[in-house]
Formats: sequence, structure tokens, C-alpha cells
Amino acid sequence: MKFETQFKEIIQRTPDVTSFRFPRPSELNYKPGQFFMITLKKDGRELTKHFSFSSSPTEKYHIEFTKKFTDHEFSMALRNAKVGDWARIDAPYGQFTFEGEFPKIGMLAGGIGITPFISMCKNATDKGLDSKITLLYGCRTEKDIAFREELEKMRQHNKKLKLVLSVNEPTNDWKGSVGVINEEMIKKELPDYKDNVFYTCGPPGMLKAMEALIEKLGLPRTQLKTELFTGY
Repeated sequence: MKFETQFKEIIQRTPDVTSFRFPRPSELNYKPGQFFMITLKKDGRELTKHFSFSSSPTEKYHIEFTKKFTDHEFSMALRNAKVGDWARIDAPYGQFTFEGEFPKIGMLAGGIGITPFISMCKNATDKGLDSKITLLYGCRTEKDIAFREELEKMRQHNKKLKLVLSVNEPTNDWKGSVGVINEEMIKKELPDYKDNVFYTCGPPGMLKAMEALIEKLGLPRTQLKTELFTGY
């Protein structure tokens, strides 16, 4: 469905990652992991991009997407967005979804590619899905971990959710994993990895790396579901 709307809330997640919320029409239904098209106005022109929902279908009063700021035109327009500003949304799209279809899944996320997994994990937690979920989330530094507080709360309420946070540049106080998601990390954190269906979302380089990783693990390519993320 297409509808005109206004920015409802703007939430800073990290120094360069921000979430944008809009009122959710009662007739809008979507699946966790899907995306939508959003159009903004800048200097009398319309700019359109697609973004994954970082909200869950269980959240009835708003929908949300989350963006890492860059120097691209759409990103610059978003930097100037204010609560009450106009937008047009066209939703939902996409087949990269999870609603409990598999008993065990491994989510492989890097940076801003976390967004569809937030939607999936929130939905699974709110609905009490029986699936065992292991989320491996890698970032450059601890400050780059978006939704950290929300993820920790989900882990506390969902005993089926395992959260593995990893950074490439740890501080002395960092207690989590270190380094990129690799074969050793998966075998350590997910010893029954052969029984899991893996999901990954990110730019082309990350998708290629995760495809190679699945091959190293001796798993068929069919056990990896991917979503190309181009939210720049």
C-alpha cells in the first residue's frame, strides 16, 4: 500500500546511525525482515530509497527504518528531517523473512545490516516463537553497536535467543567477542551449526564473505538466505 505520512520520532542509535519512525496505518501488514520504499522531498524534488523495517509487526503504532549517515544525497536529506516533515511510504516488499519456519537459525549481521534482524528478533520475542535463534553481530567498535540495549532486553526475555556481539577494535573493558564473523566463531558459539538455516544481510562484499564461510563449514548454499543491503 502507498500512503502519505509524517515523521513521528527520530532516535539516535549510535553517533552515525539513526532510526526514523512513522505512524503505522491500521491496514498495513508486513512480515519481519521485509522492506519498504520511502520518498522525501529535497529542494522541490522527490528522492526515493528502500529500507528494511527495523520495527516489528508486533508494534502496532509505528513503523521504523534505521539509517547510517553517509554523504549521499538521500542521507543528507535525512540529516535535515524533522518530526512532522512529509514522507510517502510504499510497503511492504521482500522475501527475506522469518516467522518461525525453521527450528534453528543463525543470523550473521554486520554494521547497519542488523536492521531486518532486529525486526525478526523482536517479533520472535514478542510472539514467544519456539525457534532457537543465534545472532552474531559484528561491528568496528563498541560504539558502533546499534540497538545494543534493545538486544540485551530481548535476550533477557527470550531464552531461545543467543546474542553474540563482536568488535574489531576492542577497548580494554570489552568483554565480548573480537574479530570478524568466521568459521572458528561459528563453531564456538553455534556447535550445532549444521542443523541451522543461516540468514545474512549486508553489502555485496559481506554477502560474498558469508557465502564463502558457509562453504568452508561444509554446508550447502541452500542453507544460507541472503538480502543485499544498499541503504546508502
